[in-house]
This record gives sequence, C-alpha cells and structure tokens, in this order.
Amino acid sequence: MMKIGVYTKNVEGVWFGVACDEKHVFATSFGRDEKTAAQSLTDCLPLEAEFQVFSTPSTFAEQALRSVRSVYDGKGESPTLLLDSERLSPFYRRVLEVTRLIPVGYVASYGALSEAAGGSPRAVGGVMASNPFAPIVPCHRVVRSDFTLGGYGGGLDTKAKMLAREKRGKCSPLDIPIAGKKLRLFPVELVLEKVEKGK
Repeated sequence: MMKIGVYTKNVEGVWFGVACDEKHVFATSFGRDEKTAAQSLTDCLPLEAEFQVFSTPSTFAEQALRSVRSVYDGKGESPTLLLDSERLSPFYRRVLEVTRLIPVGYVASYGALSEAAGGSPRAVGGVMASNPFAPIVPCHRVVRSDFTLGGYGGGLDTKAKMLAREKRGKCSPLDIPIAGKKLRLFPVELVLEKVEKGK
C-alpha cells in the first residue's frame, strides 16, 4: 500500500500543493487558500492510496513545490520531475505527455493537441479539465483554435495572467515532432491580444 505525503505552502498569497512520496509526484495544485490547494491534491489521488498531510515539506516535496511555483510565475519547470500517472488511462497519459511538451511562450489549440496525441478536441478538453498535475502539465497553454482562452479550472482570469507572465516575444509558429506527427504551436501573444480586445 503506497503512502503519500500531502504538502501545501503559502508563497506571497498563493497556496501551492504537492502530493508525493520521495521519488514521484502524484498530484500538484495551486489555489487562493490552503483548503482549495489541499482538496485538489486529495481529489486526484488513487482511491486505495494512503496519505498523510504534513506541515513541513520533505526535501523532495520542497523541490516539487518550487517547480510548481516556477511554472505559475511564468518561468517554466525542470522536466526531470517524475510524475506518477500509472493510474491513468493510456489516452489520458498520452495527452498529458504531449501537453507537457508545450514550452513557455507558446500555446496549442485543443484541436492541434488532439491531432498530435489522438482523440477528439472534446476528449482532450476533458483531460485538461481534470489534469492532476496543474500547472506542471501546462493545461493553461491549451486554448481554442481562434486563440480565445477556452476553459480553466482556476478561472479564466488566472489563465490569462499566467499566460501574460509567459510572454517571450515570439513571433512565429513552432512545430514539435511527436511520433510521426507534429504539434503546431503559436506565440502566446496571439492569445493575449484576444484577451485585450475582449476587455
């Protein structure tokens, strides 16, 4: 029976959370209060998992929390963080793996993600809506094909602010090859222009 530690930490008014053992991350989260961040974590854990809430993070948990905050702050994260997704379906894992390849400064559409990972845009949207590794798996970088925001569990205002912190001055699309297919990416600036026009 696996034993998982649940950790939350307040940094400058934002609560960051991680559920992990000493090697793998089972869930990550962030929220405006501790209860929301912790609830997001425990909701994502396997039903049979035993977990304990700790007030002081382990060394590994601290590293994971720094990574969550780094993505939230628009700085990206280390791809070496091991995410435990064995409990998820092969399709779900594939969508999360492809989403994790979207670099800071770019966005992908639900449709482009479905072409690269398989499934329909609606099915991809379902995976994004229940992503257990937000924001490490950057579902906030997935938008509609017309560059409007689409949805986001943390709220569209949060999604827009996260994308604004990820501006890198890119001006050209980018293609990432994925197993004989490609994931078409666009500069985040195109989305932010739409956000501004919608205000």
